[in-house]
Amino acid sequence: MPTPGGQALVDGATARFGRIDALVNNAGIVRWAGLPEADAENLEQHLAVHVGGSFNTARAAWPHMVEQHYGRIVMTTSAGMFGLPNNLGYATAKGAVVGLTRSLTTAGAEHDIKVNLVAPAAVTRMAGRTTEEMTAQMAPELVAPMVAFLAHEDCPVSGEIYAAGAGRFARIFVAQVDGYVHSGPAPTIEDVAAHWAAINDEGVYTVPADLMGWSAELMRHLGPAAPA
Repeated sequence: MPTPGGQALVDGATARFGRIDALVNNAGIVRWAGLPEADAENLEQHLAVHVGGSFNTARAAWPHMVEQHYGRIVMTTSAGMFGLPNNLGYATAKGAVVGLTRSLTTAGAEHDIKVNLVAPAAVTRMAGRTTEEMTAQMAPELVAPMVAFLAHEDCPVSGEIYAAGAGRFARIFVAQVDGYVHSGPAPTIEDVAAHWAAINDEGVYTVPADLMGWSAELMRHLGPAAPA
């Protein structure tokens, strides 16, 4: 069963409105620390709030959305997942929310449940001391239009990440470049080193829709599967 807190939120919404069409998960904490100062408790706190909180509310809302064959879920990730020396727990948790979202995307497709992520750039209480100019330029209200669109019935995408803040809106995505395909005997470390430029060349890339899409692209040089 979902946790009491997550279930209570969903129960309250359905009791008042009769159904739940959209869920926005925006809980978050930050406890600045990097290795070796970041301990297991630091990591667990971040995972509990960012990942656990998102999971528990989504799990409570999910049966309602499946039954009504409709739903919109907006998760909050962060550009913090790209990493800083002292944001280990935060970056780990925000990256995990991306994996959670992508998995829910595949499960929700047949039910018209769309799940996306927003990566806000905004000054909030967690930001600490800021200037008046920065507070005005990065007001949370400037993120709201993207959240509203992702929660709207006309939202055309699922499983995507969008940066929003300071007047800019932009897609963030995970991609795989075409890379290098080895032929002949088993590849060696020397083969990897010799073709390092091709392995990293960003000239051609794909954006997998899901794990099976990624697998098909990775294996496409093998041709169609041999008949059983």
